[in-house]
Amino acid sequence: MTILVIGATGRVGRHLVDQLVRRDAPVRVLTRDPGKASFPTAVEVAQGDPLDVDALRRALDGVSTLFLLNAVTGDEFTQAIVALNVAYQAGVRRIVYLSVFGADGAVNVPHFAVKRGAEQLLDALDVGATILRPTYFIDNEVMVKDVVLDHGVYPMPIGAKGIAMVDARDIAEIAALELIRRHAASAPLPSETINLVGPETLTGADVAAIWSEVLGRPIVYGGDDPSGFEQSMASFMPRWMAYEMRLMAERYVSEGMIPAPGDRARMERMLGRPLHDYAETARRLAVG
Repeated sequence: MTILVIGATGRVGRHLVDQLVRRDAPVRVLTRDPGKASFPTAVEVAQGDPLDVDALRRALDGVSTLFLLNAVTGDEFTQAIVALNVAYQAGVRRIVYLSVFGADGAVNVPHFAVKRGAEQLLDALDVGATILRPTYFIDNEVMVKDVVLDHGVYPMPIGAKGIAMVDARDIAEIAALELIRRHAASAPLPSETINLVGPETLTGADVAAIWSEVLGRPIVYGGDDPSGFEQSMASFMPRWMAYEMRLMAERYVSEGMIPAPGDRARMERMLGRPLHDYAETARRLAVG
């Protein structure tokens, strides 16, 4: 039987596939355009769209374990619910689903609410699933690096509560470990939820200070007002998505993303190593 990865070409998915291959796990990926995707030779590639039910059924043939990551799109909820229903009907009872930290509280943020809906479906289906709830991805800072480097301002309005930003490599490795654990079990395992966090809980001022140290010159925090951030995002993404990013930022300012006791220690025990930190990414982006 095989592990199917849906969402294999993004920041997390690419690392996840590599982690599974390193562990000699049987991997199949679903991708819209195999010609544009590059995977290790051991990976089986199935062509199809997450909303193409026939393609999903073909991709799920011979699959016992599913990883599902839905990108932030206008039809994300439909994609998630269709994929989970088709997988259930195909007999899949071992699932790792990438949700988001605080999904049950941030119902005004569309892609948070979507993920909470998918979590509720998994609960209703009584499927053995690991729900992974990552905080804000450190890797997303590629979107703001030019503002930092060219203008000396860290523009992401993340506030003073703090966010434990997490590296996509840590997310992917935890996902791989959970997929293999469920895949290898003699019977479906009970469901559980894992918060995925970074090693530091950083405020906007903290992040600006890290950039200042990395670059050797002053970088200032742009403040908590999300208006400028929304306008900046709208310059390279759909207007509705830029507004959604604003709602997300407002949530960061009002609530933060603060780990529960034991979240970091649990991840480090699973990984057997320290978590990747923000400064590592900042150094990479500074020279990239």
